[in-house]
Amino acid sequence: MIDILIGFFIATLISELFTTRLYRLYGWYAFNSLCLGFIALFIGFKVSDSAMIINGILTIIIKFLFIPFVLKSITVKFNIPRNIVPNLKIYYSTIIVPIILVFTYYLVNPILHNIAYNANYVALSISSLFLSLLLIIEHKNVAPKIIGFLSIENSLFLLAISATKGMPMLVELGIFVDVLMFIVIVNILFKYQGDY
Repeated sequence: MIDILIGFFIATLISELFTTRLYRLYGWYAFNSLCLGFIALFIGFKVSDSAMIINGILTIIIKFLFIPFVLKSITVKFNIPRNIVPNLKIYYSTIIVPIILVFTYYLVNPILHNIAYNANYVALSISSLFLSLLLIIEHKNVAPKIIGFLSIENSLFLLAISATKGMPMLVELGIFVDVLMFIVIVNILFKYQGDY
């Protein structure tokens, strides 16, 4: 089941790269966060880690429900254009995405034998980091860049739970506080973009 969820996680991230509508981008991010929350829940139940189960529940509540709702309301409030056209042409993206997936697997391959638990998930989570960076690079609008930064946070969370069988609850709560502070910064950025 975790393999299917990781596949959906990567697929939604790739879909974010090819999306040209803002609300659809928010929807893909929400589905990406939902997959991440279920991955954390499954790993938490598998290793009997109550902190990981709580992290999974918080991920679903905050990243799947709260953050997309806030982003949609800010988009309406500041009348942000819904059409987002990437600077990178689509045929370049279709070439770059498989290159990133293959490159990161070979990049991580020398250390995979040192990771006893979910070694392939580590390679996929590093791939998702590069894909999130590509999402930031290929757009000049603020909203896709924000989703790119939030996707980087999702990728780091996936890397942490796949490489270490979980992470300390205090660290993850700190990340959630950073995300909430990020929402305040997003509000300011949207207001700045709405003025121009």
